Order: sequence, then structure tokens, then C-alpha cells
Amino acid sequence: MRRRLVIVAVAAAVGLFSGCGDDGGDASAPAPSAARRITVSSPAFADGGTIPRRYTCDGGNVSPPLAFSGPPSGTKGLAVLVEDPDAPHGTFTHWVVWNASPAHGGWPAGQVPPGTAEGRNGFKKNGYSGPCPPRGQRHHYVFSAYAADRTLHLASGASADAVKRALSGHTLASGRLTGRYGR
Repeated sequence: MRRRLVIVAVAAAVGLFSGCGDDGGDASAPAPSAARRITVSSPAFADGGTIPRRYTCDGGNVSPPLAFSGPPSGTKGLAVLVEDPDAPHGTFTHWVVWNASPAHGGWPAGQVPPGTAEGRNGFKKNGYSGPCPPRGQRHHYVFSAYAADRTLHLASGASADAVKRALSGHTLASGRLTGRYGR
């Protein structure tokens, strides 16, 4: 009886600490191994400002121009995730990018540097899909950038969670830009 009680207690503890995410992935952002910051900005909108219609599902649905400064030496690639934490069923991914060259200080609208990989977003598409909140709502869109100390070897169409797992323990610095959009 005592052996059975211990097995049940261990099973309960494992279940308690295993979490209950939708896809079983770790949705937490990778912590930088150093307290370094990357500055993420856009000439199209200020941090906390409104994302112009052109970069949303109501406009051209192209990615906004982005600028990055401060990736530390040793950065092998940048990863960028665009997520909507206000989505009705939990954080929704609009863009997954990795292995972007840190030599590029910025990206023009609708483009990423050559050799950059793009993953699957919440719309089940590879590439960028712009903000598209339900009518009558205004959401926040977080553009998170990570400086990786290695090239990320991920399958084409990798998810945001897969990129976060690959960055875990390999993030030299991070930064973010938040924009808003409502319909």
C-alpha cells in the first residue's frame, strides 16, 4: 500500500508541474544569458504607437520596416517574433523569423535579409500576417528580437515555440517594440 501511495504522489507532482499549454510547448520567452539589450524600432510607428494600416490585414499585409541596434559581438543571427498577447484564446503569433544576419541594421517593409528563415504563424502560413484583431477591439503587437550565439537549425515552418526552445540558453541580448492596432 505504501509503494502505491508513493507512485500516486509522484505522478500527481509531475502532472502539477508539467503545465497545460495548447501545444505542450514552452511559450515563455528565452531569457538572455546576459543583461544586454537590443533596440528595436520602426520608422513606421513609435513604441506604443499605432501600427499603420498598410502593415495589417486591412491594408497591404506587409511586414513593417524594422531597425535593430546593439546586437553584441558574438551574435550569429537574429530571431524576431511578432505576437498578439491580447488574442481571445491566448498569445497569437503573426511572424516567426530566425537566422537573420546581424550585419543588417534594419529591414525594409515587406522584406527580410537573404538567408533568413521564416516559420509558421498562427494563420498556418509561413511568413508575416499582419495585425487583424476582431472588430471593435484594439490589440497590442509585440515585436521581440533575440540575438543568438549560434545558428538555429530548425525545420522550415518552425513554430514560435520551437524558436523559443532553440534560443533557450543561447540568447545574448533581446529587445522589443510594441505597436497597437484596432478595427
